[in-house]
Amino acid sequence: MAIKIGLFGFGTVASGIPFLLKENGDKIGAAAKDNFEIAKVLVKDEAEKNRLQAAGHDYNFVTNVEDIVQDPDIDIVVELMGRIEPAKTFITKALEAGKHVVSANKDLIATHGKEIIALAQEKGLAFYYEAAVAGGIPILRTLANSLTSDKVTRILGVLNGTSNFMMTKMVDEGWTYENALKTAQELGYAESDPTNDVEGIDAAYKAVILSQFGFGMTIDFDDVSHQGISTITPDDVAVAQELGYVIKLVGDVRETASGISAQVSPTFLPKEHPLASVNGVMNAVFVESIGIGQSMYYGPGAGQKPTATSVVADIIRIGRRIVDGNVGKPFNEFSRPTQLANPSDVKSGYYFSLSVPDKKGQILRLAEIFNGQDVSFSQVLQQRGDGKQAKIVIVTHALSLTQLERVKAELEAQSDFTLLNSFKVLGD
Repeated sequence: MAIKIGLFGFGTVASGIPFLLKENGDKIGAAAKDNFEIAKVLVKDEAEKNRLQAAGHDYNFVTNVEDIVQDPDIDIVVELMGRIEPAKTFITKALEAGKHVVSANKDLIATHGKEIIALAQEKGLAFYYEAAVAGGIPILRTLANSLTSDKVTRILGVLNGTSNFMMTKMVDEGWTYENALKTAQELGYAESDPTNDVEGIDAAYKAVILSQFGFGMTIDFDDVSHQGISTITPDDVAVAQELGYVIKLVGDVRETASGISAQVSPTFLPKEHPLASVNGVMNAVFVESIGIGQSMYYGPGAGQKPTATSVVADIIRIGRRIVDGNVGKPFNEFSRPTQLANPSDVKSGYYFSLSVPDKKGQILRLAEIFNGQDVSFSQVLQQRGDGKQAKIVIVTHALSLTQLERVKAELEAQSDFTLLNSFKVLGD
């Protein structure tokens, strides 16, 4: 008897699952010690059901979630609907009905994962979500299993394909943000409302999940500071290149002496850093640890087959545990009390772009402001002015978030200075 699966949704990713079950059936069967069968598929309404059947999809499509959650023959439910509702309600119903659940829903897991995981544990059920971070890259299972013996100290990631495609165009071809966004939308990489991608929200969801697997701490989405790419100008890109950097939107989760810090922000990466060469819609996760040192995991962060591959890997693991009789172990067994870092312990170099009066003594004034907060300069670049205003770029040595806020406040207090942009710099 095959292990029966119920699908919530039959969009791009879900429709890739039958392909893998068919094309890689022998290997999947050997790994799970059983075969899998898609028993029922939940779709939105009769119109969608008719459309899918007309397109040649021969599955038992249903429009009522109860047809799946109340079916005693279905062991595993796969949620690939996206968004928080009704996915949260449907997953809760499935767990309460005794079904194991696989999901790729990063938004839901980052915001409500704690309660869903607790319900799964209470019921002795599996809740797996490898595909929720970086699509086809098996980073969660790597952190949970392969790096069990290692202590992770920092995770850096290019975690959003849409923003990375846009930044690649802005860096390599000098495009404006507006042109890059327009093209990303035309190619289907960006939604008509691109806010989650371009403002760092999508990457922040993933940072929440990475904090659990890398550091054993469950942080709230609101604990992740996030800044997007919409304010980056072609001039920022050109200056970065001149100074030896590439700008990427980077998720940064690290443990300090006082606790864990999670940020998503445009970051100046040294050109020789492995993440600097991650281009287009690709994703990568760069892990620093005391055992291995540095390792990077690279691959497609989205797409039908890559994401479906991670989903099916979760299905296989659950299927094998059903056969072996040890199902119900948490996806991530590393857990410890959450302790957020003190801002004074979170340190990085920073890039400051300023408009100042085009006259003598401005660098000295800036040096006094930064020195007053015990911040030193790593690089200074003064661009030719127009007789009225000039532009000065400063890259600092490492300063804390506390120092950063004080420096910004001091700069904003100067009526004739304008802070144009400020971004994190990796490498100091």
